[in-house]
Amino acid sequence: MAWYEYRQYVSAAQRRQRAAREVAKRTKNGLAVEPVTIEGHTIARSFWGKAWCDHLEGHSDYANRLPRGRTYVRNGSVLHLGLGPGRIDALVQGSALYEVSVNITPLARPRWKAVVDACSGKIDSLVELLRGKLSVGVMRVVTDRDKGLFPAPSQIRMTCSCPDWATMCKHVAAVLYGVGARLDERPELLFTLRKVDHLDLLSAGATAPQSARRSDARTIAPSDLASVFGIEIDGRPERGVQRAKVRLPARAPAARSPAAPTARGHGHVPAARRSALAVEAIVDRIVDLLRENKRGLRAEQIRAALDVEAKALPRPLAAALAANKVRTTGRKRATTYFAT
Repeated sequence: MAWYEYRQYVSAAQRRQRAAREVAKRTKNGLAVEPVTIEGHTIARSFWGKAWCDHLEGHSDYANRLPRGRTYVRNGSVLHLGLGPGRIDALVQGSALYEVSVNITPLARPRWKAVVDACSGKIDSLVELLRGKLSVGVMRVVTDRDKGLFPAPSQIRMTCSCPDWATMCKHVAAVLYGVGARLDERPELLFTLRKVDHLDLLSAGATAPQSARRSDARTIAPSDLASVFGIEIDGRPERGVQRAKVRLPARAPAARSPAAPTARGHGHVPAARRSALAVEAIVDRIVDLLRENKRGLRAEQIRAALDVEAKALPRPLAAALAANKVRTTGRKRATTYFAT
């Protein structure tokens, strides 16, 4: 017998079966599996997804290592990809099922404040922000290699349970590309990853002086709202979607609020703060509603149940998603919301 032994050959189909069994075990233990699925050859298609991939590929530290992961993410080897504040956890199928963990340093407060100040009054709406429909100036700010939103290699710490000695193995590379694909679906997760609130960019615009706002502000078409959140802006139900019975949560009688002060001074609440409180109130109502409807609801059903205007719903929905109070399945008009 030689001092070495060859490993027994295991076919790709057998590896997939083993990985599926392992993932099933973890699902039973409470893991909400979120696989990465790539349609076609292109990994990321949206502004945020492509900007993430381009940023990583632009660093010489990663230029020679990232390509190893492209095939893995394209063929569906990233079986789970979970993004949270400052952390990425993933399961990648290779010769075995490997656990990948990536920790990202939170965005420094002075740097985030500089980004917010630079974008003040230049972002018209939440839809514009999440869809990446930004002016050239804002794009330069958020994608700046040293001062923007994306992390530098020194701010990324990664580990993988595979035997590869390299800091960035092909499994880690596949996960980082998978993040770009995930940002196509949920761009707000980039802000969650860097531990900042993307709504700050809108609040800054709301409080900016009128002279600082863009004079060529664009109008967001109703179809844009519909494609992002699955909302019919004119309040009409979606075609072909049957009206489902929505269970409304029991609500306690509202307490009478004290009269608002008539002049600035003691008790005055700034407009930006009032807006934030209104969003928080709708978020709480959305979460209560979804808890009563375990099978989930679409945006149109949520809007009808809460009796709010369609244009008032995207920001609370985005806030609920960013706070991990709500999760989604499906895309665009087929998006269904569930309480976490």
